[in-house]
Amino acid sequence: MNYFAFYDLPEGFLFDGAALKTKYYQLSRELHPDFHAQDTPAAQAEALRLSTLNTDAYRTLADPDARMAYLLNQHGMLEEGSAQNQLPPDFLMEVMDLNEQLMELEMETNADATATLSTEVTALADTLDAGIQPVLAGYPALPPDHRPAALAQVRTYYLKKRYLLRLRQQLATFAARS
Repeated sequence: MNYFAFYDLPEGFLFDGAALKTKYYQLSRELHPDFHAQDTPAAQAEALRLSTLNTDAYRTLADPDARMAYLLNQHGMLEEGSAQNQLPPDFLMEVMDLNEQLMELEMETNADATATLSTEVTALADTLDAGIQPVLAGYPALPPDHRPAALAQVRTYYLKKRYLLRLRQQLATFAARS
């Protein structure tokens, strides 16, 4: 079942987290298996299935990154091994210098260089975030025939963000060493 449909929420990347939490708690109370102990085995199994679905849906939709991946997967935009999941060459060229700096840090840890590189990665991530916000915010209002183009932009953003996350994780490792 589609998680957005399960909560009767419009499909989107940004929405009211309080409304999601309210629906989650409401369904948690209604579906909790303890409240169905006297039901038939089939009804108990269905309550357990729906309770699990409620938990999975909430965990996914409450986390912005998981929600983005889920929505992209729902539209077949993050198929494993797909050529469409490759990073654009211009982005790869942009981060090539960052990767070279990172390789230098692997050879010789330097706290100042690590901090400088971390600042550069953060600035790039902030620029990406600012650029995608209008697409994320406007997605629910788009006509269906315009959504694939928006999803393609979000996919590119998502892949770039994951790439930068890996850089940040490596930087955190170097920072811990120095």
